[in-house]
Amino acid sequence: LNENRLILNCQRIASIEHPQRRVEGHYEILLTMRDELGEVMPPADFILAAETYNRMTAIDRWVIERVLTWLADHRSRLDHFGGFSINVSGHSVNDETFPDFVLEQFSRTQAPTSKVCFEITETAAIANLDNAVEFMSRMKIIGCRFSLDDFGTGLSSYSYLRNLPVDYVKIDGVFVKDIITMPGDQAVVRSINEIGHYMGKKTIAEYVENQAIFDALKEIGVDYAQGYCIEKPTELSQLVL
Repeated sequence: LNENRLILNCQRIASIEHPQRRVEGHYEILLTMRDELGEVMPPADFILAAETYNRMTAIDRWVIERVLTWLADHRSRLDHFGGFSINVSGHSVNDETFPDFVLEQFSRTQAPTSKVCFEITETAAIANLDNAVEFMSRMKIIGCRFSLDDFGTGLSSYSYLRNLPVDYVKIDGVFVKDIITMPGDQAVVRSINEIGHYMGKKTIAEYVENQAIFDALKEIGVDYAQGYCIEKPTELSQLVL
């Protein structure tokens, strides 16, 4: 953080029905970091360290501050994009000062709230349910959207989904990557897709690595796809507007 070695990347989440239309999908902001030698580290390594030493909220704030500044700087060119999704950790969801910080950043940058979607993992939302609902409610008032990440791994996923005011449900990639060879995984994806639609949510499949997976998801009726079949991550600064 002090040496500015974190790197903002992004990866496209495409509409399965219209994969070439960027305005119908959005981009997820992903984070990597350069080590002391300038080599890019896998995110899992420094995220684990950040969680161990209670620095995740500081990282979340760094990301939000810079992404909202980037959105404000490119406001005139954002009509071609559905929006940008920012991950929020359970540490931040549980931080009572975090919603006020986010509102302050929107006020400072004047970034368009309609272009921002916050992603919270299912496990983080369930662990901090009251705080998660309050954060979501406050942000939705100003026009932000929410995505529930890694859905399907919790023991009571469906019952919690009723209480969370999210717009998107991201089907955990563990059920998506083997959907062609594992009928059980395909059944789980169908189930999540159906219950998500029944509750008025759009569904996103992660780990869409090839055309066969994409075609299976289209047949099931999943709304959005994310993975190497769609687009590899790229640095946010290099995104073609």
